[in-house]
Amino acid sequence: MSSEKKGINTICTHVGELEDKTYKGAVSPLYMSTSYAFEGVDIKRYPRYFNTPNQMALSQKIAALEHAETAMIFGSGMAAVSTAILAFLQAGDHIILQRMLYGGTYSLITEQLNKFGIEYSFIDESRPETFEKAIRPTTRVVYIETPSNPLLTITDIQAFARIAKRHGIISLIDNTFASPVNQNPIDLGIDVVIHSATKYMGGHSDILAGAVACSRAHMEPIFQLAKNLGGSLSDYTVWLLERSIKTMGIRVKAQNENAQKLAEFLENHSDIARVYYPGLPTHPDHELAKSQMHGFGGMMSFELNEALDASLFQKSLKLIKSSMSLAGVESTVLSPTQTSHALLSAEERAKQGIKDGLIRFSVGIEETEDLVQDIEQALAEVKKRQMAVQP
Repeated sequence: MSSEKKGINTICTHVGELEDKTYKGAVSPLYMSTSYAFEGVDIKRYPRYFNTPNQMALSQKIAALEHAETAMIFGSGMAAVSTAILAFLQAGDHIILQRMLYGGTYSLITEQLNKFGIEYSFIDESRPETFEKAIRPTTRVVYIETPSNPLLTITDIQAFARIAKRHGIISLIDNTFASPVNQNPIDLGIDVVIHSATKYMGGHSDILAGAVACSRAHMEPIFQLAKNLGGSLSDYTVWLLERSIKTMGIRVKAQNENAQKLAEFLENHSDIARVYYPGLPTHPDHELAKSQMHGFGGMMSFELNEALDASLFQKSLKLIKSSMSLAGVESTVLSPTQTSHALLSAEERAKQGIKDGLIRFSVGIEETEDLVQDIEQALAEVKKRQMAVQP
């Protein structure tokens, strides 16, 4: 089915689906084989070559969602990140990245690139002019993430893409926090879009996967490296992911609405010191977010007043779960210093503005009133218990 002029929910539901020609079932059939014929066939299929029927069908759906020519599915978000980055770099090359990144990506860069003779620079301010000043003759790639994890900073996608093109540099973006529902970076000039499909694409906290979407020309080096690294995804998980993406549009829109309400509630709460959410007019990048996003997303972070124990608050929540990941239909919280950014040094976290008491909040699809009530009772519990131990 062509994605041309189709709405987001129609693309999520129908593009890339496989037809059940035998039994006419309503959902895509699942092809579990790891061995396919090699004589008399147009495509020599093998799971590690990312070309089984289910892999190829799901790739079409993700490409349509990101307005790309093609896409590939990986075994995890970091498999997608590492393969996409390394595909365009070799010894002696240079990559520029914004400093505010997912902790796993930051760790990949700082712990692995030196082994390959690849140089890197982090820019402290995600501004186009800062990036352009960091460009060297050997710069081959620029990598951005917006909204960023965990402080929800917003980077000017179009401006970065324009500069990259002017200098002949490949531009990559981690679009996980936004999802294709809220942001389509290829329309703004970005070359390669990366997702942890574990998050909003999966959406039910039961799938580990990654995705890359781009032009066929840019996909060629990614594919050549990917088939050697072997980061493919099992067809059963591919099938589950295709099923999950069918509801991504309605899930994400519900999460957008909930997050906006929760952010406004928290910002006006006397026990909350600060809220990081691009949908708030007080967010420093609110106008930029409005210009490049279709919705502000289901992710935010916040800090309690200094006197309140953030760890105790998370333990006191009853409905909202303490969880290592994000973007499921259930609302979750975590401490970035203990999870997503634990690999960073305390000094690096401080440089990025990630405080020990920061709480990252992934808003689900529950009733907003129930989430508010849970937060209120947790805050009350923290104050009661802290009062009980005071002399």
